Amino acid sequence: MKNEIFDENMPHGKLTRVENFLPPPSELIMPEQPVKVTMILNKPIVDFFKQQAHRHHTKYQRMIREVLGQYMNQYKDPKAA
Repeated sequence: MKNEIFDENMPHGKLTRVENFLPPPSELIMPEQPVKVTMILNKPIVDFFKQQAHRHHTKYQRMIREVLGQYMNQYKDPKAA
């Protein structure tokens, strides 16, 4: 009889390799220059981001920039670059 040690921190069952999804270090540096803009947002939007920023100890403007950047990356035309 084989004595197996069960460790819940170790993988069990059939394993599958996942594709590397982390960007290389060169893409972690933000080369773009920020541009200051003035825009009018609805109060519930600003309140939401302020609440989330407080919860995660960051700035709400940074969170809005990140959301806009992710949206842009999702829908930008690769031919336009």
